[in-house]
Amino acid sequence: MSQEQPLSQTLPTGVMLNAYPDSIGGKLADIVAVLKRPELKDTFSLFYILPTFFNSDLDRGFSIIDYGLNEELVTPEDLAELSKLNINFKLDLVLNHLSVQSHQFRDLIERGNESPYKDFFVDWNEFWHQHGTLGPDGAIIPTEEYLQKLFMRKPGLPILKVRFPDGSDRLYWNTFYQDVSYQALEPEDLTEIEGIAPEDAPTIASLINQAIAAKTDPSSIDLDGYAAHKDEILRLIERKRQYLGQMDLNARSEKVWSFYEETLQRLRSYGAKIIRLDAFAYLHKEPGEANFFNRPGTWDYLERLKRIAEANDLIVFPEIHAEYGTGLHEEVASKGFPIYDFFFPGLVIDALERGTNQALLRWINEIRSKGLQTINMLGCHDGIPLLDLRGKTAAGDAGSFREGLLDEEQIEATMARVTERGGRVKNLYGPDGRKIAYYQINATFFSALGEDEQKLLMARAIQLFMPGIPQVWYLDLFAGKNDYEAADRGGAAGHKEINRTNLSLEDVEAGLKRLVVRDQLKLIQLRNTCPAFQGSFEVHPTDEHHLRISWRNGESLATLDADLRNSSFRVGASDGKGEEQRLSFER
Repeated sequence: MSQEQPLSQTLPTGVMLNAYPDSIGGKLADIVAVLKRPELKDTFSLFYILPTFFNSDLDRGFSIIDYGLNEELVTPEDLAELSKLNINFKLDLVLNHLSVQSHQFRDLIERGNESPYKDFFVDWNEFWHQHGTLGPDGAIIPTEEYLQKLFMRKPGLPILKVRFPDGSDRLYWNTFYQDVSYQALEPEDLTEIEGIAPEDAPTIASLINQAIAAKTDPSSIDLDGYAAHKDEILRLIERKRQYLGQMDLNARSEKVWSFYEETLQRLRSYGAKIIRLDAFAYLHKEPGEANFFNRPGTWDYLERLKRIAEANDLIVFPEIHAEYGTGLHEEVASKGFPIYDFFFPGLVIDALERGTNQALLRWINEIRSKGLQTINMLGCHDGIPLLDLRGKTAAGDAGSFREGLLDEEQIEATMARVTERGGRVKNLYGPDGRKIAYYQINATFFSALGEDEQKLLMARAIQLFMPGIPQVWYLDLFAGKNDYEAADRGGAAGHKEINRTNLSLEDVEAGLKRLVVRDQLKLIQLRNTCPAFQGSFEVHPTDEHHLRISWRNGESLATLDADLRNSSFRVGASDGKGEEQRLSFER
């Protein structure tokens, strides 16, 4: 597989909306109604619908139960209406994991060793049995050399212990979220245990339920005078064990590959054109290697997926965060994949805050010279990935140092600005649970710019004149502000909710009266319909405080002239048939 010539993929053109099915109004039908409004005519030709589109239970959709339509939010009629608007979809395939509520994992818990899905997930101890030692809790601890290579998304070993029907405990690889809980016992549940009198059952149930409420390990519950029945009581408690979490899939299993193929076919049937491969970099696992973007195994997996996708007329692209200095974005592009432009948001903030084009132009020139196919954004459902702008650190790395798109001082200054404006920071952890780096900062893009409407409009104009597909987060379109209450309600994982506020139809109605919203829509309509953007791209020489970009296709021309110091700009466009637009944006 890895010896074959990689297939290249060509992205469609036009502007892409990005939202959850319930981001506006409460269900996808409401978004369809908004897209039918005259104010949004010809604005979007693509729609990245986030995965509450499917049946899911955690992580705002990224813990997939199955890829059927979530009928509470989405109907086939909604998809048909979007098709009538000539809108294609980008949808997610979450490669690395499925919910514990998936029928595959539920079958595993219910049937244990008899389940056909026993090898569908990664048995931790089986994976590491030749490469570690058994710990006191029954989990094999990888040798220190191997352990230090693991890339952790949470403190502690990435495992979930589940109880099989035969009473044995099995440990399965669980990179992301998990939670184990026990249901309260009713006195009647205890009557099946021989030797427990009916009059004693309420007392025992009360002891147990108090311990469950306190999240005490069931095996350590003090049963006082009923200890003789402890084994039977524990078996009863364990039968009521409940799980939440996202379980890693075993890509060595052909059942998993059949599942991927069936899923891609289903996504195409919904109207998908582009498939974002979420969490793909964690899929390939090998003892002695990092559990993140192992080579060449990751490339073998991706090439196999790309060939399945091509057979279904789909474009797949792997979503990955990595520091610029690693060159990973170039490596992905060299294999024929489009890439997410995670560098762009931080570069725009930097350009508007410092009034200089230098870092942004460096990246634009790289896109052009290396022929990178990109999907770019300002805000999105996740955070603003400032870490990605870093260079390759010299310590511990082989090869020469590679300068970042911004230096450390500039990144820290940008971080400070956004946090001062209310942003929340997400961190990464090492195997021992210690924080090793910030990962991203969560904020609406409008709040990250100090809630300056002119800066938001300028950022949008620059985005729409960039090469690649511009992806527009619904909340940015309506100049949404940081939602601190939602972030606080979300607890430890609530930082993302700061930028996911659902808008009512009344919010949309009010928003469409705002000049900053109407001006963004004008720019989006221009990018989505002007034939110039199907042609060649040029950056014109200016001083470092200005930006001049043009697109030309035959007689059709579109030009952006921007002053980065005061965020004023002009846009001119002609369609080559006598229709011209002159737009000036100064507040």
